Amino acid sequence: MRVFTGSLATETNTFAPLPTSLDAFVDRGYYPAGTHPPEMTVFSGPLWAARQRGRERGWAVIEGMAAGAQPGGITTRHAYETLRDELLGDLRRALPVDMVVLGLHGAMVADGYEDCEGDLLARVRALAGPGVVVGAELDPHCHLSDAMVANADMLVAYKEYPHTDIRERALELVDFCAAQAEGRITPVAAVVDCEMVVTIRTNQEPARSYVDRLMALEGRDGILSISVAHGFPWGDVPEMGTRLLVYADGDAGAAQRLARRLADELIGMREQLTPACPGPDEAIDQALAYGDAPVVIADAADNPGGGAAGDATFMLHRLRQRGVGNVAVGPLWDPVAVRIAFSAGVGARLPLRIGGKVSPMSGAPIDLVCTVKALVPDMVMTGLSGAPAAVGNAALVEAEGIEIVLITLRAQALDTDVFTQLGCRLEDKTLIVVKSAQHFHTAFSRIARHVIYADAPGSVSLNLSALPYRRARRPKWPIDG
Repeated sequence: MRVFTGSLATETNTFAPLPTSLDAFVDRGYYPAGTHPPEMTVFSGPLWAARQRGRERGWAVIEGMAAGAQPGGITTRHAYETLRDELLGDLRRALPVDMVVLGLHGAMVADGYEDCEGDLLARVRALAGPGVVVGAELDPHCHLSDAMVANADMLVAYKEYPHTDIRERALELVDFCAAQAEGRITPVAAVVDCEMVVTIRTNQEPARSYVDRLMALEGRDGILSISVAHGFPWGDVPEMGTRLLVYADGDAGAAQRLARRLADELIGMREQLTPACPGPDEAIDQALAYGDAPVVIADAADNPGGGAAGDATFMLHRLRQRGVGNVAVGPLWDPVAVRIAFSAGVGARLPLRIGGKVSPMSGAPIDLVCTVKALVPDMVMTGLSGAPAAVGNAALVEAEGIEIVLITLRAQALDTDVFTQLGCRLEDKTLIVVKSAQHFHTAFSRIARHVIYADAPGSVSLNLSALPYRRARRPKWPIDG
């Protein structure tokens, strides 16, 4: 068996001000063919899984380019076409192959391309030919387009949010593709549009029980795989929205019936999946009212994992103006402030202008007299499914009872070690404000007494009805009520 694998992935917030360039891929992880490190990186699950299965089964595994960028604004045409053509060139040189397995996201939008994954998969299919099995792993926050489904034999999305199951789903994808290549299964797909877009936090009910039911259905009565595409509401493209994807073994009717039933179940629980998210002051009031600490507040609207800059100051302004102390905030993206802190050194006390640099959605910068408490060059935090996540040079500064983690490579709070590597004692804090929407939860819930999801201003605003959609198909709940 000859297997080609590679990846090209980012999540595009079409409302965000920061373009996603080639440099953004280099910052997070760009590996030319054959140079990917031994450990899994966040979008290279299928490459890692193909290595594992290849060693076990004696396959010839040809590794193409692997590239992933931190979510951001629209990808430049130059970046997408350059990386796409590099990956396609790697595939062309690897031919003939029996299988192609790719690590994608599913919500990548570039200048001139509203459906990058559909475009890429169509070109892969044209190159590889109709007899080659083509599969891809997706993030559930994807736009599940007709072109993606038509040009792939198997698409498998992570089931968990936070995404703790990237390895498991990658192995599943590779195993399904191998079974099809060997003639043991014939996957047929069914897709149902739920005509809504919802965030499904799978560590909470009723989402937890729903996902458990999905997994229990797989492997029974001819059902191979079930994926829920939550959708990504900050991507203003026609295919945006929540969809159910079911693969059955040779039985299109069974796939369609199950997809419809599961979609209806999901639609029925949509109100429960969309809890109220308080504004900054209400979130702070709720946190302080609990009386037991620490309480985590997720600054979801400034989540770099959703394409925001990660330098918004709205929450920080309110904490300071209200005199709330014993707080940790971060990670806040501010390369200039980090450079000044490194120049000053640990123990220095100096004025710093922090945050508020990218756009009006970042708020106004804050001028503070700060003490530099810790500096770590080239810091790496624990990322999704344990994959390393670089944050660049990092500094911990303190002012007015607030400790702030500053970083040079844009990233959300994925693990507590983005604070603790700098000596910040989270367990002693009253409040911890994280730049993240949900991926923080697995690690931070181990120390948090309570978690509050706040909706401050930002590029990933939770008030979807206020976003200036022009391309998404409407009506769609909850945007249109």
